[in-house]
Amino acid sequence: MNCPTCGAPLRLPEGRDSLPCDYCGAVYLPEANEDGVRLLGEESPTPCPVCKIPLVHAAMQHQRFLYCTRCKGELIPMPVFVGLVEELRARGGPAPQHPPDPQELRRALRCPQCGGPMETHFYAGGGNVVIEDCERCELNWLDAGKLATIAHAPGHSVDEYGPRLGEDAF
Repeated sequence: MNCPTCGAPLRLPEGRDSLPCDYCGAVYLPEANEDGVRLLGEESPTPCPVCKIPLVHAAMQHQRFLYCTRCKGELIPMPVFVGLVEELRARGGPAPQHPPDPQELRRALRCPQCGGPMETHFYAGGGNVVIEDCERCELNWLDAGKLATIAHAPGHSVDEYGPRLGEDAF
């Protein structure tokens, strides 16, 4: 991606959601798409677990993750996911309500980072969505629209569901 001011190549610093120009000093902040995602213009070597095309660096609410330009899925590190959901919940908005499709639980994706199987399950924090995660790599895969559904689900939190398997209720 080139600087819209001078045409020089822009670079994507680690952890930033904007692209500075080393030549003229301008800072470019890409426009958000219809999902609120800012595409940062740089492909990653990580393939989409669904489409197999390279994911691109993206940001939302100053949080960085990888995004598929074909299926609009998001590969989000677990610590970023928690912060992103909190920030989106604070902004508010209606939750898109789509009943979960039990067929989604049968999908078997491979982690694009380690190649191991991702766990497919209902997200416990509300929103009636199925997500995939790789605990080894601490990554979540969310299909298009699922982040908004999770973030804007009415009155749900992980704590409301009680103890996890293997934990005592008392």
